[in-house]
Amino acid sequence: MSTHLTRKELKHDNVALKVEETVDFLKVNRRQMVRYGGGALAVAVIVAGVFYYRSAQHDVRQQMLGEALTLQSAPVGTAAPNGGQSFPSDAAKNDAVRRAFTKVINEHGGSTEAYSAELSLATMDADAGKMSDARKRYQDIADHASAGFASMAKLALAQLDFSENKTAEAQAILKDLQDHPTDMVSKTQATYTLAKGLAPTQPEEARKLLLSLAATASDVSQLAVTALGELPSK
Repeated sequence: MSTHLTRKELKHDNVALKVEETVDFLKVNRRQMVRYGGGALAVAVIVAGVFYYRSAQHDVRQQMLGEALTLQSAPVGTAAPNGGQSFPSDAAKNDAVRRAFTKVINEHGGSTEAYSAELSLATMDADAGKMSDARKRYQDIADHASAGFASMAKLALAQLDFSENKTAEAQAILKDLQDHPTDMVSKTQATYTLAKGLAPTQPEEARKLLLSLAATASDVSQLAVTALGELPSK
């Protein structure tokens, strides 16, 4: 998964710079990025949203999505740089972000921008512990969105399945993602998610998968090396 943007191109774009920094954190295996229902999914959501925001025509839908993404990156409790938006509390920020993404969905349902907004809301639901609501949103995206967004929603559904001990269901989803990779979810990312999900109950199978990833020059090879060190000793 790549934003196709250099740091030079991003330096005047606060939202996109946030994405680049987040992706950097993922590459060095910041632990919070691999928790189910949270950080790792948020990375995918923000990257996807900014990719389409920057690459498509600046029409009304794009502007609305961009404004919602900007709210999502606004600071809480401190003044924003250059007089930008800030919020007094996390609750106030979450309410504003939800309203902004919901407006995109309500006014432009079925569009790429709407699915990006829905993916963001699903992640917010998961972070808030509203797993049933998150699952409904992810399933809608998986069933109706384009291949890239659908693959990210399926990855999220697999993670939710693992968290609810639905191992067989998660494996089936991830096998499909391995067989049908997209620009947003690579085969190696699906394999890494499978290994992480199997680690608690099938550590030896997880070890095999992680060893194969660690031996390749892939986007998750360093993550795999670290995950190997977290497995129980034989």
